[in-house]
Amino acid sequence: MTTTARRTALVTGSTSGIGAATARTLAEDGFHIVVTGRNKARGDAVAAAIDRDGGSAVFVASDLAGSPDELRAFAREAAHAAGGRLDVLVHNAALCPPVDTVSLSDADLEATLAVNIRAPHVLTAALAPAMAERGTGAIVVIGSWMALVGHAFVGLYSATKAAEAQLARSWAAEFGPRGVRVNTVSPGATRTPINDAADEVVVRMTAATPAGRPGTPHEVAAAITWVVSDRAAYLHGAEIAVDGGITSTRPL
Repeated sequence: MTTTARRTALVTGSTSGIGAATARTLAEDGFHIVVTGRNKARGDAVAAAIDRDGGSAVFVASDLAGSPDELRAFAREAAHAAGGRLDVLVHNAALCPPVDTVSLSDADLEATLAVNIRAPHVLTAALAPAMAERGTGAIVVIGSWMALVGHAFVGLYSATKAAEAQLARSWAAEFGPRGVRVNTVSPGATRTPINDAADEVVVRMTAATPAGRPGTPHEVAAAITWVVSDRAAYLHGAEIAVDGGITSTRPL
């Protein structure tokens, strides 16, 4: 990929938070963006804001908890909306039921496994072969610092993020020799609309980290944009912690 041609990127879960920030930052770097999520109003707003700022974006609705066939149909629609090819795929969408193991409902269990593991797997299987055939492309999995430590809550979410990071390493081995770079970017405690109600908890959680504060969606998006750029051409199968030091210096 070069910066002289209009590249294309699909960012799942890009109607708010880290996904929306990633869509905007990639657009600033010259990408035509396929914004996607379940909420059309929010998705159209993100795409419109990108267009107003001089970028290029289109919204395609998706339900990542859908069946594999529905996910493959979405992949075809997204590639068409991108002009027939996708250069970058960012697996950002995720569900995080904020409960313990005993309290987790069957519905939340199924939905979280579907969105956090099945959807990235099916979409990669649908979209990576075309990248490999062209000999170029980049896939980024959004991991989490929670995949590296134990928690009394959100255990399923943490496990799915660990699984995604392992998928990324496997995809790096599978598709890397054919020109598709696959890596993981793992945010720490980051301020997003999803955790607005728990802002005090997030602040306390990050107070003792080297950064001393929560992260921002833009900071994570900046790392993702670097990872998919030519400046990171030698990066394969890596997991980059954009977490303010919480995993490397977390007190025991």
